[in-house]
Amino acid sequence: MNNQQQTEQDLAGKIALVTGGTKGIGKAIAARLAAAGATVIVTARNQPDEAEFPYHFIAADLSRPADVTQVTEEINAQFGGVDILINNMGANTFPGGGFGALNDEHWDQAFQVNLFSSVRLDKALLPQMLARKNGVIIHISSTTGQFPIWESTLAYTSAKAALNAYSKALSDEVAPQGVRVVTVSPGLNKTEAMSNFLNDLAKNAGISVEEMTQNLFNRVGGVPLGRMAEPQETAELVHFLVSPKASYITGANYFIDGGNFPVVK
Repeated sequence: MNNQQQTEQDLAGKIALVTGGTKGIGKAIAARLAAAGATVIVTARNQPDEAEFPYHFIAADLSRPADVTQVTEEINAQFGGVDILINNMGANTFPGGGFGALNDEHWDQAFQVNLFSSVRLDKALLPQMLARKNGVIIHISSTTGQFPIWESTLAYTSAKAALNAYSKALSDEVAPQGVRVVTVSPGLNKTEAMSNFLNDLAKNAGISVEEMTQNLFNRVGGVPLGRMAEPQETAELVHFLVSPKASYITGANYFIDGGNFPVVK
């Protein structure tokens, strides 16, 4: 962490919820918002790895409506709502191989995890933002939402595309009432989830992880910067978007992909 990050407290007094915040991009976002002065709440299905987790933690599977209710009630009781909501929860744990490899349960779970969890949490926490006429919601999507890879991400990319459309529509609805809604679409990030994804693909294809990684780079048209992103780099973008410096930004979808997207966005 550099000196600017240590001294910049532009989120002091703000309450932020980061879903899926114990690993990967979510963990990096939680740390960045806390460094900016926010009080951070984290949800995830599993307990954090750290013995002394530095944030208020609520165990929950947000693909289940009852867990969304539990999270909302605990937040309202202890914090009186949130100022910043980072809908980072998501997963691509569904079989590759195209439409023939996916059954109804796969499709339902893909949308529950990657779309409806955000919709439900927004619906639960938005009313207090609207009453205060202030708040920021960030939906963490994926570049695959506009650049689908049928071989490995068909259900996931479909859910993320739906999330993009929902996020834009929601932003238009609530902007006049003082709430900003922004989408962030990361490309390839160096996370545990990405490592597991590549390992599974490599195993199924009978090739090395290195070969599969190169195949994935080739499949997305290459990454001009020549590497995956560090989660902290995505977290920096999220911090900017929830900060007062981004007060005129809403309804946009920010791609952070090392330049790999093959068309003008």
